[in-house]
Amino acid sequence: MIDAREPIILQFPLRGEWLSPNTPGTKIPSHGTNKFGSRYAYDFVQVDWERKGWPAYRVSLAQYLLFGVPLDQYYCWGQDVYAPCDGVIVQAADGYKERPRTKLLLDMSNAYKNAHYFDPKIDDIQSVAGNYIILKCADNVYAGFVHLQTGSIQVSVGQLVKKGNVIGRVGHSGNSFAPHLHFQLMDSLDLATANGLPFAFEQYELFKNGKWVQVNNGIPTNKDRIRFQK
Repeated sequence: MIDAREPIILQFPLRGEWLSPNTPGTKIPSHGTNKFGSRYAYDFVQVDWERKGWPAYRVSLAQYLLFGVPLDQYYCWGQDVYAPCDGVIVQAADGYKERPRTKLLLDMSNAYKNAHYFDPKIDDIQSVAGNYIILKCADNVYAGFVHLQTGSIQVSVGQLVKKGNVIGRVGHSGNSFAPHLHFQLMDSLDLATANGLPFAFEQYELFKNGKWVQVNNGIPTNKDRIRFQK
């Protein structure tokens, strides 16, 4: 990371094998913007490592491009999301409907519209974030879990959670190209105005040279095959 601030250390918020196509381990800002507290945000998907291009869906590339993909054909859709630290839930917004399938051109159009025309004073933040949870980890440190599956949020505002508790499931709500977990740390609970905070994961494994090796306080790149089992 090319940044003067020391990253905060958190537990990995998922279980199993993952890829982070957008990560501060590769570029900062990781999503090309500092808006919405996303400067150091990660996206996580599950892929088929044996197929060319590491697709995140079970269908063919032609079907993805021509017809879209039903959400249940994505490997990560519905996977549990875990609290990465002890804390208190300060926001939990559910009920925002997911589109039933991905459609590349429509999803790109939505992304462009939200990136260029979203006005936090008048627009609903759920049009960008979908279903989301904000967890207060410490003073001025808030974890954001975005694009969650509709109806999956298992916590409520004011609830105390422990590191490792299940809090929701990976979804495709809001401004999302495909089912994934968007995960970030911020200095405020307000997604519309927060600044992102740098962070790393206290432990995970990296598949390297045909074997799994342990990484401590690591920041995966967008090519890393990683896993976390607890």
